Amino acid sequence: MYRLQADDERVGRGIDAVTSDPASLVILPSVTDRTRRSFYERTGKRAFDLVVATTMLVCLAPLMAAIWCLLRVTLGRDVVISQDRVGLDGETFGMLKFRTMRWSRRSAERPFQGVDRRQSHKIDHDPRHTPVGRVLRKLSLDELPQLVNVLLGSMSVVGPRPEMASVVDRLGERGHVRHSVRPGMTGEWQVTGRQTGAPLHECFEADLPYLTRVTFRNDLGILIRTIAVVLQRGGR
Repeated sequence: MYRLQADDERVGRGIDAVTSDPASLVILPSVTDRTRRSFYERTGKRAFDLVVATTMLVCLAPLMAAIWCLLRVTLGRDVVISQDRVGLDGETFGMLKFRTMRWSRRSAERPFQGVDRRQSHKIDHDPRHTPVGRVLRKLSLDELPQLVNVLLGSMSVVGPRPEMASVVDRLGERGHVRHSVRPGMTGEWQVTGRQTGAPLHECFEADLPYLTRVTFRNDLGILIRTIAVVLQRGGR
């Protein structure tokens, strides 16, 4: 389990060390102080998650079943996978996804020569993905099983995207402040650019302002903009 230390000294240094250029970033006052959070942050956000996730699961159940059947035929067993990610308070959880890569990806004769996943997000034309997997990733449909994570409470609909422990370790103190809220299925960086192959630090920086504006209006706005972005990508 990846566990953060919750001492005051570490929290204080985490805020100051979020970026090497503090003047270029929004100040994040007391984001780890839960006693100062709004009613929406403490109670309303969880209700929002449950309503949205339940509604989406009901509406998208036929689509998810069709994807499962398609992947079962093309990839075989275990089409829904669990990947370890760091979540709220540094707790590790299993993030669910539809499988998009071939089973043989780790034993290929020619290893993948692209950008390391720990340095960049959403790499196009990754040869390890199946044709079906590339379509699922382009439309973000591989993320739909995370609705179950939302219902279980390990994720939120909106929040910073969860990262692998190895990525968090590389970010150091800069990464820990994100864990003051539940990770989300979508967040700030998805709707402020969503650039394929963007450097990891740019995606990380784009997520940070969310920590100071966890409101119903902002969550709903991000959710609506995410749908628009996904539809736009699907039309390309």
